[in-house]
Amino acid sequence: MRFTTMILSLLAGSLGRTLAFRNPIATVSRLSQRTLIGCCTSLRYGTPSTSFDDGKCPFQVTTPIYYVNDKPHIGHAYTSTACDVIARFMRLSGREVFFLSGTDEHGQKVEQSAEKRGLNPQEFVDEVSVNFRDLLGLMDISNDHFVRTTSDEHKEVAQKLWNTLIEKDYIYLGTYEGWYSVRDECFYNESELVDGKAPTGAEVEWVAKEESYFFKLSAFEDKLLQFYEDNPEFIAPAGRRNEVISFVKGGLRDLSVSRTSFKWGVQVPGSDKHIMYVWIDALTNYISALGYPDSDNFSKFWPASLHVIGKDILRFHAVYWPAMLMAAGIPLPKRLFAHGWWTKDGQKISKSLGNVIDPVDLVEQYGVDQTRFFLMTEVGFGNDGDFSDKAFIQRVNVNLANELGNLCQRTLSMVFKNCGKQVPSDVGPYLEEDEKILESARTLLDRAGKEVSNQAIHRYADTVIEMVWDTNKYIDTMEPWALKKTDTKRMETVLYVIMEVLRHVAILYQPIIPDSANKILDLLNVPKDERTFAHLTDKYMIKEGSAISKPKAVFPRIEVEQLVES
Repeated sequence: MRFTTMILSLLAGSLGRTLAFRNPIATVSRLSQRTLIGCCTSLRYGTPSTSFDDGKCPFQVTTPIYYVNDKPHIGHAYTSTACDVIARFMRLSGREVFFLSGTDEHGQKVEQSAEKRGLNPQEFVDEVSVNFRDLLGLMDISNDHFVRTTSDEHKEVAQKLWNTLIEKDYIYLGTYEGWYSVRDECFYNESELVDGKAPTGAEVEWVAKEESYFFKLSAFEDKLLQFYEDNPEFIAPAGRRNEVISFVKGGLRDLSVSRTSFKWGVQVPGSDKHIMYVWIDALTNYISALGYPDSDNFSKFWPASLHVIGKDILRFHAVYWPAMLMAAGIPLPKRLFAHGWWTKDGQKISKSLGNVIDPVDLVEQYGVDQTRFFLMTEVGFGNDGDFSDKAFIQRVNVNLANELGNLCQRTLSMVFKNCGKQVPSDVGPYLEEDEKILESARTLLDRAGKEVSNQAIHRYADTVIEMVWDTNKYIDTMEPWALKKTDTKRMETVLYVIMEVLRHVAILYQPIIPDSANKILDLLNVPKDERTFAHLTDKYMIKEGSAISKPKAVFPRIEVEQLVES
């Protein structure tokens, strides 16, 4: 341990300097955590490999960049938390991570919203972008960089990509007429309209013969289909892949990639009147944030390991983006995961219904970790989900307050009162029941890692929830409160076993409920530099005889009165 401590101290300065793209809202403790993670890779390193990820290479995970025409809602919190869970899990596994989020700040919709507010577009996006950055801080999101498409660095890369596509003869000048949705920032064919509206329900307007540059999307129909066939796990879940293949097989038309009817966007190189169509600008964020084309970060983290998006923007990411990258000669991302939408009490969420869910309100009413936990466990990741206060309270009270919180409280209270305010020291020998629960804890990381590697966040959470349930069953069967009167050595052994299982549980819960998990580790007196997945071995078992503090409740129960008041 002396050697490890020395290495840690040496790495702390140098590794801290290499994190060039740090989130301004990130805390010092988060940076320290990442520094500590780097030292432990020789002990236990990486995540289970898949057909799209070797489990060891640097890992870039991205949210979509959020459109700034309005304030953040539950969908933004959901996507950001999912990416954060994956990023934290990878870091705790010892992998280098670049977690990207940001805001999409150009387009006709932004220009119109700014005009309604009496602001110029830059003033408007400066104001609204802060709301999304603040949401990441509120939800304890550990992104490494926050990209803004109005930054000079981003615009420069978008123009570089444009020039590359021009040089390779994939962009040409023509005229466009057709149906366009300002809300979706998307062109639609007549056949795609439903009752005169976009498939998303958005209003459309007719664009009459506007001069436009076009991207030769039609040239990539066969190439895309071949790519999907060669990389069957590129798009997930599988149902989304089928949607994309069906769309491409239906025939691809060249894509309008510039507009002249409004001015708020990245200027097309060499043209005074054209600005880039918002999606060719927005999608470029994934490489502009890495310093494309010559930076060390681009070389290290591209191609991206994982783009996480909502299903409403699947076409842009699964068809347009890969085609543009193919045209430019840039490697394609390894994996694209499109999750579902949220409803509330069985109804579609909309302003007109007055049922928009504000994540700020959820955090203020229930807590950060409670909100993160509900979002990651209530619905299978990839499916649509329904929000209700009743479901929120029930899940948090059952899984966190009753099962995990109560297990911690009664175990540590018994240790504090009956073992001299220290970890049991008169431990062993282990019985078959002890070995069984300990072995389950030892293999918990492998089970959880397999799920996270495939973005099955809900099943990862379930593995930990089941571990807690099994441990509650163990304590009820062993009855240490009864052993106190008949066999104190056996009582101490049972309590120690539970504390060790809780150590595994808390370390593995850090990606989902980071603050609460670390509070539990504090109660167990686990050193702060022994909380990575590298430390989930018997070598780092809780030290017998070490002092513990009087336990405090980690998860206060949400009372039903709070639901009535809300």
